[in-house]
Amino acid sequence: MAPSRDRLLHFGFKATLRLRREKSERRRSSRRRWRRGRWRRPSRSPEVFSRRRRPPPAAPGPPPGPGTPGPARGPSLCTPLAAAPAPAAPAGLMRRDVNGVTKSRFEMFSNSDEAVINKKLPKELLLRIFSFLDVVTLCRCAQVSRAWNVLALDGSNWQRIDLFDFQRDIEGRVVENISKRCGGFLRKLSLRGCLGVGDNALRTFAQNCRNIEVLNLNGCTKTTDATCTSLSKFCSKLRHLDLASCTSITNMSLKALSEGCPLLEQLNISWCDQVTKDGIQALVRGCGGLKALFLKGCTQLEDEALKYIGAHCPELVTLNLQTCLQITDEGLITICRGCHKLQSLCASGCSNITDAILNALGQNCPRLRILEVARCSQLTDVGFTTLARNCHELEKMDLEECVQITDSTLIQLSIHCPRLQVLSLSHCELITDDGIRHLGNGACAHDQLEVIELDNCPLITDASLEHLKSCHSLERIELYDCQQISRAGIKRLRTHLPNIKVHAYFAPVTPPPSVGGSRQRFCRCCIIL
Repeated sequence: MAPSRDRLLHFGFKATLRLRREKSERRRSSRRRWRRGRWRRPSRSPEVFSRRRRPPPAAPGPPPGPGTPGPARGPSLCTPLAAAPAPAAPAGLMRRDVNGVTKSRFEMFSNSDEAVINKKLPKELLLRIFSFLDVVTLCRCAQVSRAWNVLALDGSNWQRIDLFDFQRDIEGRVVENISKRCGGFLRKLSLRGCLGVGDNALRTFAQNCRNIEVLNLNGCTKTTDATCTSLSKFCSKLRHLDLASCTSITNMSLKALSEGCPLLEQLNISWCDQVTKDGIQALVRGCGGLKALFLKGCTQLEDEALKYIGAHCPELVTLNLQTCLQITDEGLITICRGCHKLQSLCASGCSNITDAILNALGQNCPRLRILEVARCSQLTDVGFTTLARNCHELEKMDLEECVQITDSTLIQLSIHCPRLQVLSLSHCELITDDGIRHLGNGACAHDQLEVIELDNCPLITDASLEHLKSCHSLERIELYDCQQISRAGIKRLRTHLPNIKVHAYFAPVTPPPSVGGSRQRFCRCCIIL
């Protein structure tokens, strides 16, 4: 039976009286404790005690200069984090110590709060600990206390900055603030993908960070020759520079770098398709110590440019000429004869080269470790035989679409290249199970071979997978469109190599032919719609 309205009102009135009595009792108890001095109400000044929680940093900010006022909120990309001055203590929090010196309770609170770690550990050790933190964590530590703000934003902790994760928010003023705060401490800066950074910001950066050694501007499409001029003028210690996909870069940039950056060791100007042989000539004459040069996609380069490199860069170790379509045997032979320390060569897409390149590499570059010659269809077993017999340190070979090679190349690699780790044979249609058998029994099979790519090799069958069971270090195998590979063969391989990653594709079952016989029969690898 539901209670009546009068009964509900009665109970509500009694509950209200009870709450009022309890509240009054708490107030009287609080007053008694206040008079006895046992309890003091804390100040509600927002400058000292604030209930609002500070937001986490949105992105890294550079260390502040001395006397720079700090922001009211957490660090952002456009407002760098800075050490804020100590807030003024309210009048109600002032007290006098034993010696008669007036201090604030806020100062006493800060000192006691920081004494545990800041007094036990010397500043040098704290700085050493902070040096292992990433940019975002340093910004968060800078908000813990005034002492940590000074330590976390010390320039020595900001020698290496990578802003790739914040590339959408990076603007020119951010780079300017970083350069002003970090100054000579900054050694390495990555602005990869920061589309909003232009020449003006990088000029300010070059003026302030003259000790920079590694600079990554990959994908900074607003960068032009003016940036390289600034770097040449102010950053004489620059060693590594990445200008990939900066399509406005021309020969003027290379000439400026050759004049002002003599210590340059690594340069990446991939896809800077305005660069010609004149720029390369100026570069190598001023930067003879180049060890790595990436010219991928520089389609205007000819053999003349390679002759300059071979003549002036004897220390060259890495050279990338992918899709430099005008390169021929003449230019690459000059590189082999002049750069005996060459360890990595990428000539993928240079369809004009022949076995003469492989012979030159075998005779002049015995330290070669990486060779990428994908889509070089004129290379044959003869050239690879010479290469394998002379370059015993080969670790990675990309032979994709070298359609003329046969099992003979694999036999030579299995005998003479015990360090081979990665081998790509995609679209090498003449490779058979016999070549894979020699490779599986070779010196590299048991402990070295990690990746083998056999996709679109139509003569490969399940027998090849049986030969690869002895490759205990094998991590990945590509079997796309290998029509004679079955699921059962892959399953047997996985029983011996449980951690291997097998990438394969099995097309739908071939449909039956039409009654009239006019319909074309589909193979197993066709996608049937």
